[in-house]
Amino acid sequence: MMEGLSLGPLLFRWNGLLIALGIAAGALLSAREAQRSHYDPEIIYHLFLPLTIWAMIGARLWHILTPSLSSVELGLTTQYYFSHLTDFVAFWIGGFGIPGAWIGGALALYYFARKNEIPFLELADIIAPGLALAQAIGRLGNYFNQELYGLPTNLPWKKFIDPSHRLSGFEKVNFYHPLFAYEAIWSFANMIFLLWLARRFDGILKAGDIFLAYLGFYSLGRFLLEFLRLDISVVNGVNINQVFFAIVFIGAGISIYLRHRPVQKL
Repeated sequence: MMEGLSLGPLLFRWNGLLIALGIAAGALLSAREAQRSHYDPEIIYHLFLPLTIWAMIGARLWHILTPSLSSVELGLTTQYYFSHLTDFVAFWIGGFGIPGAWIGGALALYYFARKNEIPFLELADIIAPGLALAQAIGRLGNYFNQELYGLPTNLPWKKFIDPSHRLSGFEKVNFYHPLFAYEAIWSFANMIFLLWLARRFDGILKAGDIFLAYLGFYSLGRFLLEFLRLDISVVNGVNINQVFFAIVFIGAGISIYLRHRPVQKL
């Protein structure tokens, strides 16, 4: 399988290309949602570069602080990164973590909203469907890297993994759950759900509801998919990503309920 698209001496890897395509598609959708919400679509094009940069920084730091089992096997521990500081930005070594991307992106979004005098929650609602679309497209890059696969399976949609990409203890197992595809489908469904929700309950929803729905929908899927994942991130004996997404799902659900619970009249 070709590693990517070659243009002269340059090689653009499929994973990076799909991430870039996802960001572009997400920006276009967010610009459309901004226009629907009576904002200038240009704000999205000014926002997505800092949002992407800070999301990547946060995602990288999350990986460094909570490395996966495969990274630990290769010696890419937190202690390693802190003793090899240049590898902090060697993005081709190790990986990224979506929890960190959320944290870094939220900080960038908050700063941008304050600077441009736009309500933070309204801006978060506008970009939420675009974020889901970007995740759906970006996840497809894992197909080419043969990563983000799950437990062994013989289901018809099983994914063959080359021996060089198999985890320790699974060297003789050929086929696995394509978790990247499951997550891509779930993220695309999240986008459809958010677009429907924004239109079906327009006038009823409060600022921030769409963003909370995005967080809750994605977190539920990730929490469940972590049961199938082999290459987990373990902190003090627990799957830290699964715990994180469980907390976000519960928090988002409680927040939406409290925002819309019936007010009892005395």
